[in-house]
Amino acid sequence: QVQLVESGGGLVQAGGSLRLSCAASGRTSNTYPMGWFRQAPGKEREFVTYISRSGANTYYADSVKGRFTIPRDNAKYTVFLQMNSLKPEDTAVYYCAADPRSLYSYTSYNYWGQGTQVTVSS
Repeated sequence: QVQLVESGGGLVQAGGSLRLSCAASGRTSNTYPMGWFRQAPGKEREFVTYISRSGANTYYADSVKGRFTIPRDNAKYTVFLQMNSLKPEDTAVYYCAADPRSLYSYTSYNYWGQGTQVTVSS
């Protein structure tokens, strides 16, 4: 089993930045591909970004491309979500997830964090 814990959420003004962290514990002998998803009130959970085990491959939703990045530090079993130029429509609960069968589908990830709230004010 792998446990994921997110941190770093909060309230920020439009145009600002936040950096989320996702720390893995448990069976961390395996390095997993990781993803970030988000869910706004009344909406379905949506894909934000993905990073491969080595970090060599990353993918982004069109809505965040050019504004968000997903670095990882495998030595510390941690993945980050660097969010710049934030917009009110980025407001959501952000979740990190690990070990997917399909990188875009939230139903295919085996491990999930508890989520962290990001609120962007206009």
